Amino acid sequence: MWNWISQSFISLTILPFIPFIAIWFISAFWVKDKKKSFLLAVDITNVFLIASVAGLYNVVFQSSTGLYGIILIMLLAAGLLGGAMHRKRGTVNVKRLVRAIWRISFLVLAIFYFFLFFMGMFVYLKDV
Repeated sequence: MWNWISQSFISLTILPFIPFIAIWFISAFWVKDKKKSFLLAVDITNVFLIASVAGLYNVVFQSSTGLYGIILIMLLAAGLLGGAMHRKRGTVNVKRLVRAIWRISFLVLAIFYFFLFFMGMFVYLKDV
């Protein structure tokens, strides 16, 4: 059972936009609200993007710190954005802060995914 779950996760991590499209269409069919289905697809696909970008980073740069780097950058961004929220409003809405960091990281990780994907292809073709 666990082997099946891990193999499914690995398969969906290789191309993280396949689950994005699948979740978007399925939730659009059930929810009928395009904005909510898009945001749900973004939220779920971000897990796959984190794993994929961390793996690509580790392969391209022969490192093992990809996941830790992503977590560090997300924590730093949360600190900076939380500080800005505190200066502006006097309080920090944690739920809103986490949601903002999660969705911003989707955008940034999607860009890094394509960059590292093509960089990995270049490194692979250079070695062949």
